[in-house]
Amino acid sequence: MNYRHAYHAGNHGDVLKHALLARVLTHFKKKDAAFAVLDAHAGIGRYDLASLEALKTGEWREGVGRILQAKLPKDVLDLLAPYLAVVKAVNPAGQLMTYPGSPALALHMLRPQDRLMLNELHPQDFETLAARFGGDARVRLSQVDAGQVVRSALPFTERRGVVLIDPAFEVTDETEQVARMVTQGLKRMAQACFMVWYPVTTHAFADALCAALPRDGVKAALRMELTVRKPAEGGGLAGSGVVIFNPPWTLHDEVQKFLPTLAAVLGERGQGRFHIEWLVQPA
Repeated sequence: MNYRHAYHAGNHGDVLKHALLARVLTHFKKKDAAFAVLDAHAGIGRYDLASLEALKTGEWREGVGRILQAKLPKDVLDLLAPYLAVVKAVNPAGQLMTYPGSPALALHMLRPQDRLMLNELHPQDFETLAARFGGDARVRLSQVDAGQVVRSALPFTERRGVVLIDPAFEVTDETEQVARMVTQGLKRMAQACFMVWYPVTTHAFADALCAALPRDGVKAALRMELTVRKPAEGGGLAGSGVVIFNPPWTLHDEVQKFLPTLAAVLGERGQGRFHIEWLVQPA
């Protein structure tokens, strides 16, 4: 409950998470049928980069700020285009002042027939979230525990959907909670695309989290990781990763194209590294 994402908005972890979310939603939009998105840890939805919190850390400058300034190869730029289009859309004056969190990114990419469920437990953040997104007919808001909203919202009335799970990992048993959410969610809606974001503070923590995630009955699970410096005990956030259950079938090849570039652009003094592996190989 003490974690406030305003201090970290637009950092390297957000770049990875939101670039992947934008790729997933791009694939979902290729079919006319409606889909739903559930953001189980929505935060406040979008972030003022001139706020005291953002200015205190300045993490966005080494994250999305670097990406916008970099001369990216055309194939990488094409793959990141859906993500970067939303960043530019919330900054119409052309200067980077606002960063779109997952709710803003998803809502911008949704079509009239699609639906967005935003859940946030923190009281103040929920008030802000509701004020910003509650007026859209496609949006449903909730203020409950993330595990509870995954159980109650699934299965979606739509046959297709995305579930984003990205807690702060400040609670000691949060790894077990996340694994339980995914396991229960897949039982309720086996075809849903689950995205689990996690911090990389040490390799041991990241590997333990991935080992706890379900395998039995899973059709496919893809792990993608980006570190900007070498993880070390007590060294803070060195990177982050995302595990996607039931990923779009082309995502593996797409990530192989743009993740090396993200590592090169965002890495500190050439220390950027990336890792891609199938936790569950698709049949």
